[in-house]
Amino acid sequence: MNTIKLAKTFGVALLLGSLLATLPACQKEAGPAERAGKEVDQAAGKVGQQIEKAGETIQDAAKGGQK
Repeated sequence: MNTIKLAKTFGVALLLGSLLATLPACQKEAGPAERAGKEVDQAAGKVGQQIEKAGETIQDAAKGGQK
């Protein structure tokens, strides 16, 4: 009788463990605020790249003027 109780307990623990292991895989789609945040991040990255290009252009122009 004790073996049956142990087997049921083990089965329930195994079932709960497998359910908890699959739970993180269930992810909701991004909401509007998260999508907007990602778009802002991408825009900021593009602006940063353009600023770097402008800085390089200014440095090249400054070096060219010193020759």
